[in-house]
Amino acid sequence: MPRAVILDADTVTSGDVSLEPLSSLIDTKIYGYTSPDEISCNIGNAEIVLTNKCRITEEVFSQCHNLRFIGLFATGYNNIDIGAAKKHGCVVANVPGYSSNAVAQHTMALILHHFSKIHEYNSYVQSGSWGKSKLFTHFDIPLNELSGKTIGIIGYGSIGRAVARIAIAFGMNVLIYTRTAPENPCKITVCSLKELLKNSDIVTLHCPLNDGTRELINAETLSLMKPTAMLVNTSRGGVINENDLAEALQSGKIAAAAIDVLTEEPMSTGCPLMGLPNCVITPHVAWAPIETRTRLIGLVADNVKAYLNGCPINNVAE
Repeated sequence: MPRAVILDADTVTSGDVSLEPLSSLIDTKIYGYTSPDEISCNIGNAEIVLTNKCRITEEVFSQCHNLRFIGLFATGYNNIDIGAAKKHGCVVANVPGYSSNAVAQHTMALILHHFSKIHEYNSYVQSGSWGKSKLFTHFDIPLNELSGKTIGIIGYGSIGRAVARIAIAFGMNVLIYTRTAPENPCKITVCSLKELLKNSDIVTLHCPLNDGTRELINAETLSLMKPTAMLVNTSRGGVINENDLAEALQSGKIAAAAIDVLTEEPMSTGCPLMGLPNCVITPHVAWAPIETRTRLIGLVADNVKAYLNGCPINNVAE
């Protein structure tokens, strides 16, 4: 039976989600965490490697001669050298679509956090201030409706589409910037990136990180946005130039940002977005509800089964 290695199990479960769907398939060595300099050693002679964020480079492939299958606990695969995988005849299987609803939910939670001010009003109540008021209500912290506002969605894959559906339910106007225009778009408007940035009250990123999207949001593109606009990123941190975003937030070029992903993760001590009062940051958790991670492990198991049966699926290294 071929051997398998899970390199970073702690990124998908803290014991709350079972790895049994994977470990029952094949003799599996499980590492909770693998540092960059341990990757080749921990893979060793394994044929199958399962990982979330470990970088599998040409150097790793050249040292791990038996490696024939990489199963990703993710949709994105920018941590894998796909050219090297092809060269060494290795299947790279991702899991598309598993987290669409979860990431869309988190995206809207970040937006609602900004417009509904739940945290601020809860703090007001918990401080005892409401109990001292003469009035039954308190609305000194400005609130805004989402209905009638325009949301610009950059990237229209499964997550972008899920966000659009929710936005339409809120009564929002939806602008889309995407490489492949949808057929027969209903209740959305496909436009250029410039038009989207100029006309959106909220800009939300749902595109992969590649050479075409790296630092797509920078000083130039931020300058096109409304000073009242909000930027949301639940895709990949590298899509944003963080120094440019910090400057835009501090100078009032845009009103707010809500970020679930950073260029360097975990956050570096020098991250320019840290501590900004108009920037909310969550630690890359949009994909992580327990139901979502349970689904993910099952789908990774399906990818492994297909490979073992000689019919790989979701191979991004074809």
